[in-house]
Amino acid sequence: MVSRSCANFLDLSSWDLLDFPQTQRPLPRVMTVPGIVSELEGDGGGGSSSDVNSSTGGSHERKIIVANMLPLQTKRDAETGQWCFTWDEDSLLIQLRDGFPPDTEFVYIGSLNADISPGEQEAVSQKLLSEFNCVPAFLPKDIQEKYYRGFCKHHLWPLFHYMLPMFPDHGDRFDRRLWQAYVSANKIFSDRVMEVINPEDDYVWIQDYHLMVLPTFLRKRFNRIKLGFFLHSPFPSSEIYRTLPVRDDLLRGLLNCDLIGFHTFDYARHFLSCCSRMLGLDYESKRGHIGLDYFGRTVFIKILPIGIHIGRLESVLNLPSTAGKMKEIQEQFKGKKLILGIDDMDIFKGISLKLIAMEHLFETYRHVRGKVVLVQIVNPARASGKDVEEAKKEIYVTAKRINERYGSPGYHPVILIDRLVPRYEKTAYYAMADCCLVNAVRDGMNLVPYKYIICRQGTPGLDKAMGVTSRDSPRTSMLVVSEFIGCSPSLSGAIRVNPWDVDAVAEAVNLALKMSEAEKRLRHEKHYHYVSTHDVGYWAKSFLQDLERASQDHYNKRCWGIGFGLSFRVLSLSPSFRKLSIDHIVSTYRRTERRAIFLDYDGTLVPESSLVKTPTAEVLSVLKSLCDDPKNTVFIVSGRGWESLGDWLSPCENLGIAAEHGYFIRWSSKKEWESCYSSAEAEWKTIVEPVMRSYMDATDGSTIEFKESALVWHHQDADPDFGSCQAKELLDHLESVLANEPVVVKRGQHIVEVKPQGVSKGLAVEKVIHRMVENGISPDMVMCIGDDRSDEDMFESILNTVTNPDLPMRPEIFACTVGRKPSKAKYFLDDVSDVLKLLEGLGAASSSSKPEYEQTSASSSSSSSHAHVAFESII
Repeated sequence: MVSRSCANFLDLSSWDLLDFPQTQRPLPRVMTVPGIVSELEGDGGGGSSSDVNSSTGGSHERKIIVANMLPLQTKRDAETGQWCFTWDEDSLLIQLRDGFPPDTEFVYIGSLNADISPGEQEAVSQKLLSEFNCVPAFLPKDIQEKYYRGFCKHHLWPLFHYMLPMFPDHGDRFDRRLWQAYVSANKIFSDRVMEVINPEDDYVWIQDYHLMVLPTFLRKRFNRIKLGFFLHSPFPSSEIYRTLPVRDDLLRGLLNCDLIGFHTFDYARHFLSCCSRMLGLDYESKRGHIGLDYFGRTVFIKILPIGIHIGRLESVLNLPSTAGKMKEIQEQFKGKKLILGIDDMDIFKGISLKLIAMEHLFETYRHVRGKVVLVQIVNPARASGKDVEEAKKEIYVTAKRINERYGSPGYHPVILIDRLVPRYEKTAYYAMADCCLVNAVRDGMNLVPYKYIICRQGTPGLDKAMGVTSRDSPRTSMLVVSEFIGCSPSLSGAIRVNPWDVDAVAEAVNLALKMSEAEKRLRHEKHYHYVSTHDVGYWAKSFLQDLERASQDHYNKRCWGIGFGLSFRVLSLSPSFRKLSIDHIVSTYRRTERRAIFLDYDGTLVPESSLVKTPTAEVLSVLKSLCDDPKNTVFIVSGRGWESLGDWLSPCENLGIAAEHGYFIRWSSKKEWESCYSSAEAEWKTIVEPVMRSYMDATDGSTIEFKESALVWHHQDADPDFGSCQAKELLDHLESVLANEPVVVKRGQHIVEVKPQGVSKGLAVEKVIHRMVENGISPDMVMCIGDDRSDEDMFESILNTVTNPDLPMRPEIFACTVGRKPSKAKYFLDDVSDVLKLLEGLGAASSSSKPEYEQTSASSSSSSSHAHVAFESII
C-alpha cells in the first residue's frame, strides 16, 4: 500500500534557481528492503508526490549515513584492472556502528577517493551496494574540484575557523561559481539518497559542512523525512559568519533538519545567535533540550563531543610492534621528560606557536635544559596552498633555531617527525609521553588528548610485554590543551592555555612537568573515566536516540512545502488547521441571527509592514457595512491607544472598540469610554518607569512606550543577544519589585510589558459576550481574527465560550489567525488582503439579506456596490 505523509498542495518551491547537473547514471531499481524493489529514480518529481514510501511492506528502519567520503579504501588491481574496495577501519563512519546492536542496518552514501570512469560507474555502484551497503555519489571532475577544493576547503573551512578573506593570500574571495558547484554537488548527493531511502522508516544522518544544503533538497522531496546533521568543525560567531554572502541559504539548510549536533555549547550558541540575528528566530530550552521554532517545526540542538574507538586503540597497544617501539623510545629518552605533540600540517594547529612556547620554556626555566624533549609528529597536510608552505617553513626554521641554541651533542630539544607515521609508532609515543601538548588556535574537536589518555592507561597485554608485573601500578597522564579546541571543555583536569600567550604556555608545561605523581594520577583517573564512558559508540547512539525523539511528532501534523529554491521550508501545523473558506463562513453567516465579530487592527486590517497605520477607505467601508447590520456586534480589539483608534474609526458609528488590550472599551461612537480601573490604581507606574528607564539607558536601541493601561519596554532595535539578555533581567527585576502590586509582568516578542491584572484581549472578548447574553442577544456565531501572540488570548477565550453554561445555545465558532503558523485558532487566512476579501463577502451577505427598499438605498453607495460585486465574484 503506497502511503503519503502529506499532500503538498502549495508546491511553491522551484529548483530553477540554479542549473543542477543530474547524477551521471542513477542506480537502477535499488533494493531498499529484502524482496522490495523501489520505483524511485532520480528526483522523482516535485513536491506533489512528497513522501511516497519506496516500499510496499515489510520495511524496517535503517540508519543512512551521508558524508563527503565513503568509509572505503579504493585501489585498482594491477593484474585484473578491476576496482578493489576494503573498509577503512579508521573512519568515524565505521566506528560509530559500535553503539548499536550487530543486526542494525547502516547504509553509507558518499563519494569515492578515486576517479571512476562513467562506463564503470554502474558496475561499481552495484558492487558497493551488494558487498558494503554503500551508495557512491559520482561527482563530475570539474564540480568535485570546485565543490571540495574550492568552496569547502578554501572558503567554508577557513571561515569556520575564523579566517576572513580580507587579503588575497589569506583565504579565497567569494566566488559564485564555487558556490554553484557546492549546491550542485549537494543535489547529486540528494539524488543518491532518494534512490535508496524508505522515507517513513529510515533515519538520515548527514555529516559535516560539506553537505549543509543537502537537508533542503531532502526536505523538499520528503516533507516528513527523519533528518539529523552533525557539524564536526567549529561554528563561528555571528560577526564572522555574517560575512558569508550565502549565509541565509546555509542556515535554512540546517534548519530543515530535525536535530543539529555540535561538539560544544560555544558552537551551538554561535549558531543560535546567527539564527536570531539573521532570520529573527527565537530559541528556548524545552525540558533540557534546546529547540528552535521554525514554521511550526521544532528544530532541536544537541551538544555532544565525539569520542574515540577505544577497542581499536587498545588492539594496537597489544601489538608486539607497539611494545617494541615503546622499549626503543624508553631507551632513547632515558632520564628525560618526553612531551608529545601530534598535529596535522595546517595553519590552525598552532605548531609554530608551540615551538616558540618551548623556546620560552628553555629560556625561562634553565633547569629543564637537557632534561626535556618535545617530539612533534607532523601528519601530512590535507590541503595545499601558500599558507601551508609558509607554516611548514616556519616550523623547520624555529625547530632548527631551538636545537642550535639549547641542544648539545646527542641531545636535541625538539625532534620533528615529518612523515607518514605508522599507527603502532604513534601509539607507542602516546603511551610513553609524560605530557601531551595540544596547542591549536582553532579546532573543531581534536581527539589527540583522548587517545593519549587511553594509551597512558595501557592494557594487560601491554603491561606483560613491558614487564609491568602488577595492574595496580598507578597510571598518570598530564595534558596541556588549548582553550580553543572542542575537547577542552570535557577535560576539566587538563591545564588550559591560550596558545597565543607563549609565556603562559611555557609556564603551563613547566607546571605539568613538576606536578606531583599523586595529582597526576587523580587527573588521569578523572579523564579516563570520561573518555572511556563517552566513546564514539556512545556519541552515535545518543545522537540517533535524540533524532528519534525529535522526529516522533512528524505524523501528528499536516505539512506544506513553501518557498523557492534554497529558501524552501516545511510549514507544519495541526491536522485540524485549515484555510477559512469564504463559502463556508458566508453560509453560516446567512443562517445565524446574532453574530459577534472581533477583529485585531495591526497585522489584520492594516499590514504590519505599512508605514501608514490609518485605515484605508476600503477598511472603513467594509467595517461600516458590517456594523450597519443590526444582527452584528462588531468590535476592534487592539493594543493601540483609545485616542488614535477612536479618531481613525470615527466614521463607523456602530463599531465597538476595545483599546489597550481591553483596558478601555467603547460600545459605539455615541457611547463614552469605559474602564474598570481608576487612575489611583496606577501607582505602580511610579515604580516601573525608573526601572525601565535605567534599562533603556543601558541598552542602545531600546525604547519605552507609555500607555494609560501599561508601560512597555521595546528592544526590537537593540542588539538581538544583548536585548534578549536585558529583557530577561528586566523581567526578573520587575517581578521582584512588583511582587505586592496588582499587576502582571509579561515578556513578548521584543517587549517586556507591565499592565494591571485582568487586562487582556481574551478578557475583553469575554466581557463583550457576557454583556450580549445579559441583554438577551446571546450570539449564535462568533468570529475572531488576529495575527499575533496577544490575539491567542482571544482565540482561547471564544473557544471556551462553547462550554459556557450561561449561553442558551452553542454558537458557531470561527477563530482565525493571519498567516500560516502555529496557533490556537482552527483557521487561517494568508494576509490582510484575504481578511478584507472575507469581510467584504460578509458585508455583501448583509446587504443582500436586507429588504428590497434598503438594498436600493444601499446600492447608491459605491463602496457597498463594490463589496457586493467582490462577494459574487468569490462565490
